[in-house]
Amino acid sequence: QVQVVESGGGLVQAGGSLRLSCAASGRTFARYTMAWFRQVPGKEREFVAAISLSDRTYYADSVKGRFTISREYAKNTVYLQMNSLKHEDTAVYYCAADLTYLGRGQNYDYWGQGTQVTVSS
Repeated sequence: QVQVVESGGGLVQAGGSLRLSCAASGRTFARYTMAWFRQVPGKEREFVAAISLSDRTYYADSVKGRFTISREYAKNTVYLQMNSLKHEDTAVYYCAADLTYLGRGQNYDYWGQGTQVTVSS
């Protein structure tokens, strides 16, 4: 079992950058695929990015070229570097982890509480 805790959200102007962090507990971090999702009130949670056990990365079309997911095994942490932020990137961002699933669906077993990202236009 793993617990994940997000941090790094905040208020930023359009065009700016933020880096989100997702700290995972436990010694088996390297066995988990990791992903970021986001949700706006009144809308479904949507896939943002994912990283496989071999560090292969996947992105939603809306963030491709602007966001980068990476993982630092020594710190049991996954990052989401967000550049060229737009107002429509405003959402609560969630980190997710799973032992077997890797994809754009919400089939991940473990979720964090989320961190708010607000992009002012």
